[in-house]
Amino acid sequence: MSRNVNIVILCEDRQHEAFARRFLRQAGQGLRVQRVEISPRGRGSGEQFVRARFAKELAYYRSRQHRVGQALIVVIDADRGSSAERREQVEGAAVEGGQEQRRADERVALFVPARNIETWLAYLDGQTVNESDTYPRLQSERDCQRHVERLYEMCQQGALRQPAPSALEAACNEYRLRIQA
Repeated sequence: MSRNVNIVILCEDRQHEAFARRFLRQAGQGLRVQRVEISPRGRGSGEQFVRARFAKELAYYRSRQHRVGQALIVVIDADRGSSAERREQVEGAAVEGGQEQRRADERVALFVPARNIETWLAYLDGQTVNESDTYPRLQSERDCQRHVERLYEMCQQGALRQPAPSALEAACNEYRLRIQA
């Protein structure tokens, strides 16, 4: 990227934040995390927080996108549903909040791990995974650095190791089309 991009991360939990921050740092210069909006612990569902907050963050992005290089990255788990269903819920929350859905030219990316981000971490550890099983959490959120490095290497090569989780392939495409472009 040739110019600086200020990024707002909207996410469910600290693992999402750590993963996103580390990936952006690995991706290089010009990307700066301006702010992180994360669901407060013990105050309800993380996915509900993200959905409820999405319209406000989308409005903020749109109000600043022409003055400053901006991007909005949303990380929300699919949980027991599909990534497509969760994506529709988030897009619907924007409309309910008075915003139109994301436009193709906007730097607003939705990353929706199915079942949750631990699926991606297990995959990046070399495991063969499916998107319905539950995988263990990392001992510490910051332990995801090696996973991020593997993902970045695969991105640089232009392909994920197969079989790859479909939600991770979708996230890579979303990143390439909406943030990197």
